[in-house]
Amino acid sequence: MNGLIKFITGKKTAPVTMLIALVFAMLAFGPLRAATTETNPTAGLPDTAESVIAAKLAEELPGSDSTATVIVYAAESGKMTDEQKTWVQGAFDPMKQMVVGGANEKFLEFSNLEVQGQAFVPPATLSNDESTAVITVPMDKSDETEVIVDRVESIRELAKEGMPSGLNVYVTGPEGFSADLSGVFAGADFTLLLSTVVVVAVLLLITYRSPWLWLVPLLVVGTADGMAGQLARQVANLFGITPDASVTGILSVLVFGAGTNYALLLIARYREELFTTEDRHEAMAKALRGAGPAIIASGSTVTLALLTLSFADLAGNRSLGLVCATGVVIAMIAALGVLPAAIVIFGRGLFWPFVPKFGGVNKGENGLWAKLGRAVSKQPVAIAIIGVLALGALASGASGIKIGLSSTESFLKTPEAVVGQNVLADAFAAGATSPTNVIVNKDKADAVVAAALKVEGVDSAEVAVSNDEIARVDVVFDAESQSEEVFAMIRELRTEVRAVDGADAVVGGLDAQALEVKEAYAHDQGLVIPLILILVFAVLIVLLRAIVAPVLLLLTVVASFFASMGAGWFLFVNVFGFPGLDLSVFLYSFLFLVALGVDYNIFLVTRAKEEAEKFGTREGMIRALGATGGVITSAGILLAAVFAVLGVLPLVALAQIGVIVCIGVLLDTLLVRTVIVPALAFIAGKKFWSPAKGIKA
Repeated sequence: MNGLIKFITGKKTAPVTMLIALVFAMLAFGPLRAATTETNPTAGLPDTAESVIAAKLAEELPGSDSTATVIVYAAESGKMTDEQKTWVQGAFDPMKQMVVGGANEKFLEFSNLEVQGQAFVPPATLSNDESTAVITVPMDKSDETEVIVDRVESIRELAKEGMPSGLNVYVTGPEGFSADLSGVFAGADFTLLLSTVVVVAVLLLITYRSPWLWLVPLLVVGTADGMAGQLARQVANLFGITPDASVTGILSVLVFGAGTNYALLLIARYREELFTTEDRHEAMAKALRGAGPAIIASGSTVTLALLTLSFADLAGNRSLGLVCATGVVIAMIAALGVLPAAIVIFGRGLFWPFVPKFGGVNKGENGLWAKLGRAVSKQPVAIAIIGVLALGALASGASGIKIGLSSTESFLKTPEAVVGQNVLADAFAAGATSPTNVIVNKDKADAVVAAALKVEGVDSAEVAVSNDEIARVDVVFDAESQSEEVFAMIRELRTEVRAVDGADAVVGGLDAQALEVKEAYAHDQGLVIPLILILVFAVLIVLLRAIVAPVLLLLTVVASFFASMGAGWFLFVNVFGFPGLDLSVFLYSFLFLVALGVDYNIFLVTRAKEEAEKFGTREGMIRALGATGGVITSAGILLAAVFAVLGVLPLVALAQIGVIVCIGVLLDTLLVRTVIVPALAFIAGKKFWSPAKGIKA
């Protein structure tokens, strides 16, 4: 290891290190560059899920390769005039014995349905209160995002042509939602990256107060982020996973956040060594030996925590774990391998105008944070109690959390498809445009219809399509899609239709899928969260070679997580107006806060143990707080700000994760690491390091 450190930081070999890094960067952006794909977030349920089985069986039925666009016309006055109704519905032609001349005929070129050899779109259906009319255009499925977006845009233009005044039109349905989901992500990667870079640049500039020092870590971490975006996709592809836009967004935030944290820690330690070591190459070597173990432990903790998602049921969770773990490893390599070489090449002048001079005084040893440590050491019990009570007060707000959002509540900015779906839900049975599908043996279809109609809340049930062996029964619920009422109805529906002997009924559709996603998240949380705690605890034991300190550190981070959840929920209800948390928020927030939150404790406590071996626990903790307080606070504020940038993406889930992690990191940085952990160390004394021996209180 010493040989590698000397190579990275050596006078002649540091440029060679940079050259090697340049070669790898060229490979990542060249031959190893991943193919660009536009993929929206999907359910990602396992093949054993009932809705997935139902979907596969439905592929055998006529029209299985079809999808639909739904056009909604709504009267501004609350009821359509005769002119409006005629324009939308058309009029009955006795010669053709059918309704003709309606708005449905605008969309014939998109329809895959034929009647008497000609393209056909069913006439508009008018709601009972005559406020709303709906036209459903059957279409061929396409997996190409560009095709979906283009034809939905064309339909939206056609839908408005010649429309009488007093009507509003919305394009929704499966195709409308797919197009709008793609639309809200359009340009989001660039916006997220630009926002992240700006935030990081500003905070680094403030931290270093140098006109150019901040550029070095920013360029190194920025390059690492670009490489991670390419290599992580390649790694995911090896496992048959295609990351969606939400995963790649979190990847950038995580790489920038973790990478700049590691850079801040290393540069701060390097600056310390420059006061006592004349040769900058030797100073950087000492900094790497001092900060390296903490950075490796931190990166390993985050990586292992992310890899626990490999055991999840949902493909999206597995994708996030694999992709982001790859990104953190690349960030760690950049911080430990490339950054030291890049910084040491420039010399002490890189720190101008605050250049650390050999033999100078490091003010951090007796600065604000060291004074705070001494103050805490005088009343550790009282301060620990106050700190814990503060976390408890914040955590109490988490008691009323509601988990689950409908598809219409998942966007920060409401797209047209969501507005149209809400208009439909007000005028028709709530599940009319996305019925629940029951796939059954054909000879039992009527019996299944009868069983479905027994379920309270079912508005209608009918055989929609069949072949020689199976049939699809469409069930419409009179309740909001993806609501708890619908989930209860689906559970009851499954019970009723399974009781039909010989039907072999399986229940699918969007609401059934949403229910299974919710259950899968509950399973993943129950499995992954204990694994994260075990792994983090194990890393702390190996790093500190102690038991008491890891237990206390883990407890403080978990307490900080629940406090951030409570504070976040308060903001979501009273400031942002969110009706609930997305299903992914609890698991992802726990993952990031425990894995990243414990980093700051690692940075502090590893330095405290190093100092405690020389000066004892009390003085060692004070010295560690003085040495690391400024850099850890800067790192925490930077990481919190970077996660807050997730709010520029269009999904409520990402905004919620960003807010909760932002709050949690600030709590970890400004309260837990600054006050509570030192207080616990002062209370425990040398037992804090138990069973290690030889350390004084």
